[in-house]
Amino acid sequence: MMKESHHNTQLRAERGDVTREKLLNSAIDVFGRYGFDGATTRKLADAAGVNLQAIPYYFGGKEGLFIAAAEHLASIIGSHVGDLRAAILTRFAELDAQGAQMTTAEARQHLTQIVQRMVVLFVSEESESWARFIIREQMEPTEAFRRIYGNIMRPMIEMARRLIGAILKDDPASEHIRLRTLSFVGSVLVFRTAHAAVYAQLEWETAGPRELEILQRHAAELVAVLGAEKDRQS
Repeated sequence: MMKESHHNTQLRAERGDVTREKLLNSAIDVFGRYGFDGATTRKLADAAGVNLQAIPYYFGGKEGLFIAAAEHLASIIGSHVGDLRAAILTRFAELDAQGAQMTTAEARQHLTQIVQRMVVLFVSEESESWARFIIREQMEPTEAFRRIYGNIMRPMIEMARRLIGAILKDDPASEHIRLRTLSFVGSVLVFRTAHAAVYAQLEWETAGPRELEILQRHAAELVAVLGAEKDRQS
């Protein structure tokens, strides 16, 4: 009987995990489409295919689900670049311990890897609901924005600042590098935030293997031209 009881408890826990995951994934899309006020608990529950009472049971209410969805979104995006980010931060730590600076060539290599991965991610259908959620939070920031920014956006931008600072041989904390980094990030984000215009201009119906290869080459070019003006002047 004890084994059966343990088995039943495990099954309930697994079902609970599945229900929670359904709500989190659906909530990103629903909050992105309708905003916090327009996303009723009924819409949220129906989109996830779960009982209405699951929202207060797992998250304490709609606000708790909203914040949890933001954190879940940050973790999803982070999972796509987490290995690269960890490797680059480890490399920076090694260099810091040696009192050394990352070379321009190495910084370009790391930045290219990140941007190539991100640009492919941004044209994927998977990122559509993420973009709606994040764009709403950019326009009218709430606690959800602070969670997304703090958990994924700020760490990624700060790492890009260090890499771009190494490429341009300038202080990553300087206003100049902050602005260059934001402009650079924007040149990649356009593939999601202006998705329709990008496809219309390129006359693409979808992003298949050929299109993804083109985007990855373009991403490498974006990195390659960083600092080109300094090279011409020297």
